[in-house]
Amino acid sequence: MKLKKKDKNKTALTVIFAIIAVVYLLPIFLVLMNSFKSNAAINLNPFAIPDGESFVGWANYIKGMTFGNYPFFKSVLYSVIITVMSVALILICTSMAAWYISRVGSTISKTVYFLCVFSMVVPFQMVMFTLSRTADSLGLNKPWTIPIIYLGFGAGLAVFMFVGFVKSIPLEIEEAAAIDGCGPVRTFFLVVLPMLKPTLISVGVLEIMWVWNDYLLPYLVLDRTEYMTIPIHIQYLKGSFGSVDLGATMALILLSIVPVIVFYLTCQKHIIKGVAAGAVKG
Repeated sequence: MKLKKKDKNKTALTVIFAIIAVVYLLPIFLVLMNSFKSNAAINLNPFAIPDGESFVGWANYIKGMTFGNYPFFKSVLYSVIITVMSVALILICTSMAAWYISRVGSTISKTVYFLCVFSMVVPFQMVMFTLSRTADSLGLNKPWTIPIIYLGFGAGLAVFMFVGFVKSIPLEIEEAAAIDGCGPVRTFFLVVLPMLKPTLISVGVLEIMWVWNDYLLPYLVLDRTEYMTIPIHIQYLKGSFGSVDLGATMALILLSIVPVIVFYLTCQKHIIKGVAAGAVKG
C-alpha cells in the first residue's frame, strides 16, 4: 500500500511539474511563433499558428537587424563586452572578499559581510538617479567602465554564496599550502579558487542572466547615441507616431535570449551544487 501511495504521489508531482513547465515555456513558444508572422497577423491574433498568409519567413529577423542607423551587431558587441567584463569582475572580487571574510572573522569583516547581504534588499529604484549623476561625474558611463557599477550591485548575492562555500573548505588544506611556501595570493588562486568551481559557475550563470538582460542601468548610464545594448536596441524598434513592429521585436527578443538559454542549459547541473554548497552554515 505504501509503495502504491508513493507511486501515485510521484505521478501526481510529475503531472504538476509538467504543467508548470508548459506554462513557463509558453511565452518562449509564443515569441518564436510570432517572430515568423507579419505585424498585422500578430496584432490580429497573436496566439494563432503561422499559416500561408501570415508566415513571412526570416523577414522579421532581417528587418530587426537592419532597422534604423544603429547596427544590431554593434549592440551585440557592447552587450558581450559589458557582460563578460562585469561577470569576470564580480567573480574575482567577490570570491576573494568572501575568502577574506570567512577566514579573518574580525568585526570589520563581519560588518562588510552584513552590508553585502543588506545590499540585496535595497531596490535599484532608490539609488538610480543619484547613481546616474555619480556615474557621469566619475566617467563610468562607458561599456568598459560600467562593470564597476555592476560589481557594486552584484556583490551582495555573490559574497553571500561564496562565504557559505568557503566555510565548508577545510582550513587544513590552506595551512598545508602555507607550509609548502604559498603566500595568501598563491593560496587563493592555486588552492581555494579551483575548489570554488561549483559556486563560481552558479554565481556566473545568475550574474550573466542579470547583466545580459538588464535594461535600466545601461539606459540610465550609457550615452544611447553611441552605446546601445541589446535590450535598449530592441526598445528603439519604433516607427513613426510610436508604432512598434512587433514581428521584428519578437525576432530580436528571441535572438537575445538564445545565448543565455544555451549557456544556462550547459551549466544547469552545476547550479544546484553551487546553491547547496553556498547554503552551508558556519
